[in-house]
Amino acid sequence: MIEVESLTKRYGAATAVEDLSFTVESGIVTGFLGPNGAGKSTTMRMIVGLDRPTSGRATINGSAYGELEKPLTQVGTLLDAKWVHPNRSAANHLRWLAAANGIDRKRVDEVLGLVGLSDVAGRKAGKFSLGMGQRLGLAAALLGDPGTLILDEPVNGLDPEGIRWVRDFVRHLASEGRTVLISSHLLSEMSMTADRLVVIGRGRLVADTTTHDFIRNSSAATTVVRTDAEHLPELKKALTAEGVTFTESTDDDGRTILVAEEHEPDDIGRVAFSYGVLLLELAERRASLEDAFMRMTGDAVDYQSVVNGEGK
Repeated sequence: MIEVESLTKRYGAATAVEDLSFTVESGIVTGFLGPNGAGKSTTMRMIVGLDRPTSGRATINGSAYGELEKPLTQVGTLLDAKWVHPNRSAANHLRWLAAANGIDRKRVDEVLGLVGLSDVAGRKAGKFSLGMGQRLGLAAALLGDPGTLILDEPVNGLDPEGIRWVRDFVRHLASEGRTVLISSHLLSEMSMTADRLVVIGRGRLVADTTTHDFIRNSSAATTVVRTDAEHLPELKKALTAEGVTFTESTDDDGRTILVAEEHEPDDIGRVAFSYGVLLLELAERRASLEDAFMRMTGDAVDYQSVVNGEGK
């Protein structure tokens, strides 16, 4: 478990993180989201002792990172995939880390296999692509078989197969009871990976909730309802009589649908039932994680583009 308590970090007059508190539980994947400059990387660095907080504290299983014995065996981190000597081979980079942390050399071959780098283990890390560098960083994070993983943008530079592999792998690690904190700008991917979200903006907590509830609570319900051509006038009349505002549209197959904003499917279903209208489709639509994220953090974006005179 990771516990962040009233964490604050100031650089002169600038505040990167302000009075931030949250808990990362074991057994689930926790996504760490925020606009650029929100303080995510600074927070992660403070958790693992690379930056000293101005005030507050962060602990891992009740201890500060600097108090952990053989920390690599307890906490695996990927904060900067470029943190590797360019003239060292992938295998030698990991062997150096293993020796410094009292880890058996056999583990090097194991993690290289886990991340798909066995065939390039002897290649210099400086020759690696961005995606290969990310895989090497993941291998280093897994080297000590830690119970806690802190991963900053681990899918950066990976191809679709690699992204899916990371998703499945971190979910598997969490299912083993490990603590997993992961940040990413790929919000569609995070919606499929994270069970819970910690969202910050300008260093302050915006939300700490499940992924499902974050999307649900930051967007109004929209219900899509469809009937056949014969019953469509009856459905429109029934909805209008009950004060339900709707718009008429077409689905991907060209069929006419009615879209009712801010109404749950149960509401529409009860109206149709009470008026005896046949329904062929009744479904709820929710905003994507990206939509919800933009709505919740729009005021915390430092730099906004302008399109047609409107901030985006």
